Amino acid sequence: MKSTTPQITVRSLQRKIAVGVGDLEKFARNAAALCLRSPRRRKTDLETLSEVAVLIISDRRMAALHRLFMNEPGPTDVITFQHGEIFISADTALRNGRRFGNGLKLELQLYIVHGLLHLHGFDDRDAAGTRAMRAAENKMLKKLRQ
Repeated sequence: MKSTTPQITVRSLQRKIAVGVGDLEKFARNAAALCLRSPRRRKTDLETLSEVAVLIISDRRMAALHRLFMNEPGPTDVITFQHGEIFISADTALRNGRRFGNGLKLELQLYIVHGLLHLHGFDDRDAAGTRAMRAAENKMLKKLRQ
């Protein structure tokens, strides 16, 4: 069965940080198409999803999701749900973008790729999985930013 790229929507559900959702949505569509053409870790949800929603939220909302679904305190950068929702913290993206010299847009792009790779079967729960995921992220980001 041939994989088709899911419909991707990007929405900002927070008001504090200005985010260019149109550009991010185009980037996410291209990233999903590239992801589907790349080797996967297992049968994936990205192959069967008709829609993926990228939802940009505040640290406060992210911390609540992080606690509820992962039993971890505080916010995190991105949480991916296998039914096609990728939640990204705008506050964390802004902080990390400044910290690593990427800026907000590049950090958000990284988180979108990270979430799509999770949907494509990658897992970063151990050191080997983290290395494989980082390598895939770097390869995809390099292609997408050409």
